[in-house]
Amino acid sequence: MKNFTSVEDINDLQSMIKKALEIKANPLAEPNKGNGKTIGLVFLNSSLRTRLSSQIAAQNLGLNVLMLNAAQEAWNLEYNDGVVMDGGTVEHIKDAIEVLNQYCDIIAVRCFAGMKSKEDDTTESILSQFEKHAKVPVVSLESATRHPLQSFADCITITENWKQEKKPKVVLTWAPHVKPIAHAVANSFTEWMQALDVDLVIANPEGYDLDPNFVKDTPIVHNQDEALKDADFIYVKNWSSFEDYATMPEVKEDWLLSLEKLKPTNDAKVMHCLPVRRNLELSDEVMDSEHSIIYQQAKNRIFSAQTVFSEILNELK
Repeated sequence: MKNFTSVEDINDLQSMIKKALEIKANPLAEPNKGNGKTIGLVFLNSSLRTRLSSQIAAQNLGLNVLMLNAAQEAWNLEYNDGVVMDGGTVEHIKDAIEVLNQYCDIIAVRCFAGMKSKEDDTTESILSQFEKHAKVPVVSLESATRHPLQSFADCITITENWKQEKKPKVVLTWAPHVKPIAHAVANSFTEWMQALDVDLVIANPEGYDLDPNFVKDTPIVHNQDEALKDADFIYVKNWSSFEDYATMPEVKEDWLLSLEKLKPTNDAKVMHCLPVRRNLELSDEVMDSEHSIIYQQAKNRIFSAQTVFSEILNELK
C-alpha cells in the first residue's frame, strides 16, 4: 500500500479485516516494525478519536510520532498557487509539505470540508495538494469527502458482530443536527459498505440525498420506518444537503432513533462515529442500551489505523 485515502487503496478488503482482527488480538506483535521511521500526524481540524487512535497505532508499531495541530500551532497556510502573499497567510501549503517530506517517512493529514464551495470540497482542494506534493506515503485522517480510517473500523466492527451466512441488512440513517455537517463519514461508509458486500439502504429526508458518485445504485428511502424494517445494523449520522450544498432543508418528520423505532428491526446493532449530540442525533436510551456498539467502533479505530500503517511500512522496507 503506497497511500491510503479511500477504499480503492485496498486490494482485498476481507484480507485487511482479517489482519486488523489479528492485530487487535495482539496489538504489540510488531513493536519494532517502525523503528527508525517517523510519522507526521497533521491536524488542520479538531479531533479526539482520530488523534489518539492514530498515535496509539503508530506507537504500537514502534514509529516515532510527530503531532502537529496545524490550525493552532503552525503558520497560516496559503492554498492557492500564484498568489501574492501580502495578506494573512504566511506559508504556502506546498512549502509546508516539502518540509514535512524532509522530516517524515509517512504523512497523515486531517482536513475537513470547508462547507463553502462545493467544487473545492468535492475536488479535495487540500488533500489533493498533499497527494501532489508529498514524496512519502500519505494517509487520510479524514478529508472533505471521505473518512476512510473510520469506515475501515466500521467494517471491522460489523464483521465482529455478524456470524451468519446471509448478508446483513445495513441502514445508514440521517439524524438531526443544529448546524450543517459535512458528507465525509456518510460518503465513506457508503463506499466501504458497497465493498463489504452487505445489503445497504440509505434513509434520509427529502433534500438530503448524498452525492450520486458515492451512492451509485444503493437504494435511497425517504421514510425512516420503512428503511429500518429487518435491519441488522443501523449507522446513525447527520449530513447537510448535497444538492443545495451545505444547507439544511426543513425536516418535519421525527428522525431521532429511539428504542420504539428499533422494534421492527432484527434486534439491530446501532453505530455512530462519534462525537454525538445526545438526544438530538441519537437518544440516551439507544446510546446506553445493549443495541449500541459505538464504543467498540471507537476502539477499533486503533486497529484500522495500525493495519494501514503496518501495510505502508511493508512498502518502506
